Amino acid sequence: MNLFESSWFYWAIGIAVGFPVCLILLTELHRTLVRRRSHLARQVSLLRNYLLPLGALLLLVVKASQIPAGDGSVRILTTVFGLLVLVLVLSALNATVFESAPEESWRKRLPAIFIDVARFGVIGVGLAVMLSYIWGVRIGGLFTALGITSVVIGLMLQNSVGQVVSGLFMLFEQPFRINDWLDTGTTRGRVVEVNWRSVHIDTGSGIRIMPNSMLASTSFTNLSRPSRAYDCAITTKFAAGDSPDKVCAMLTRVAGALPARKPEVLPTTVALGGAQYRTTIRLTSPADAEATEATFLRWVWYAARRARLRLDGADDNYSTKQRVEKALRTVVAPALRLSHTDQQSLVPYAKLVRYGADEIIESAGQVSSGMTFLVAGRVRLTATTEDGSVVPASILDEGSFLGLTALTRQPNLAGAYALDEVTALQIEREHLEHLVMRKPLLLQDLGRLIEERQTKVREAAHRDRVGHAQVAPPEPAKPVR
Repeated sequence: MNLFESSWFYWAIGIAVGFPVCLILLTELHRTLVRRRSHLARQVSLLRNYLLPLGALLLLVVKASQIPAGDGSVRILTTVFGLLVLVLVLSALNATVFESAPEESWRKRLPAIFIDVARFGVIGVGLAVMLSYIWGVRIGGLFTALGITSVVIGLMLQNSVGQVVSGLFMLFEQPFRINDWLDTGTTRGRVVEVNWRSVHIDTGSGIRIMPNSMLASTSFTNLSRPSRAYDCAITTKFAAGDSPDKVCAMLTRVAGALPARKPEVLPTTVALGGAQYRTTIRLTSPADAEATEATFLRWVWYAARRARLRLDGADDNYSTKQRVEKALRTVVAPALRLSHTDQQSLVPYAKLVRYGADEIIESAGQVSSGMTFLVAGRVRLTATTEDGSVVPASILDEGSFLGLTALTRQPNLAGAYALDEVTALQIEREHLEHLVMRKPLLLQDLGRLIEERQTKVREAAHRDRVGHAQVAPPEPAKPVR
């Protein structure tokens, strides 16, 4: 009877049964969260491996063994338990509020300095509670001592504290956020970190450390506001004898094909005088400015020579008669079954051109003005799906040709761009029609080749559509409240 009337007996039974049950439940929950790749899996592991056993031990010592709470060993165990609870709270808040935040949300863009302040606040409150309730420390006297110590330390570290205060005032105003682009006059780059002392700016060639006090006392430009769009202005120079309208049209056409361009805003080109031209391209982010300028200048070099314009006053003598005759003999003649007389008749109308890597040669839906024969390099054919995305269809090597539908005057079903530098021989449609029409077998071969390429394009678009249909979209994440 004394055994069943004792409270410690029921506590011992409850701990003996409850501990393994809770351990099993937390283990299953942890496995489920790991399978779902949840950010809370680590916190559940901490609760299962450390907090639960330590909590069971504390209950066993205090309730079952009836050791007084004021005993030194119990106080130490309680302090360790409180510290683990504090770590769990901080880790859970970080996982639910910040790690699981969407990329464009305010939680993801919040500077690290504010997160550190919040963490210090939670740690301070937790330590104060533990010191007061576990060890019986008078918190008022402790805060007074800490205040005096803080004043002394502040006087000793005036410069460092000044930078911290400057950073806090500047960040409360929030003139910039993480991933914004800043131009300070001496530095231009993307903000990657904000801490107590400084702002870290990625300039592309390294990380520039800017003290908060320096940014707070000087003016700077936030290139990412009011919008994240950015205008990239590129200046080029041509020969004085080149037609300004023709140059502007060529530059605008090349700029319109750049991959980083903001599609809603068309590029513009204006003549500045002195044979100089400025092309303005609206980009989605300043981060793309350097790569876009490099690609634009590289493509302009090829496009200017195809258009017989003299970039930087330089002439292009690549398409010589000897090279054209060789290309006709080695590439065009086998493809179109041309005799020597046919080859010679095409020499005045054929032209050797070059394309840079990734440059568009033909666009889907465009009616080609002639045929393009690949002399060197590789070209990738692409298909356009129903949603407007572009997927690869096939690759053409040396000896192949583009513009098959030029003779039938039908739009291209496939697009084409250069995988590397491409050298090609171009012949206009009217100069080929009278030769091809006299060869019935060649017309049959060309018709069969057109059907084969159209089939490959349709298959590529169909594979992309089926692939997207088989991959089920992930369920939208529920907001943490």
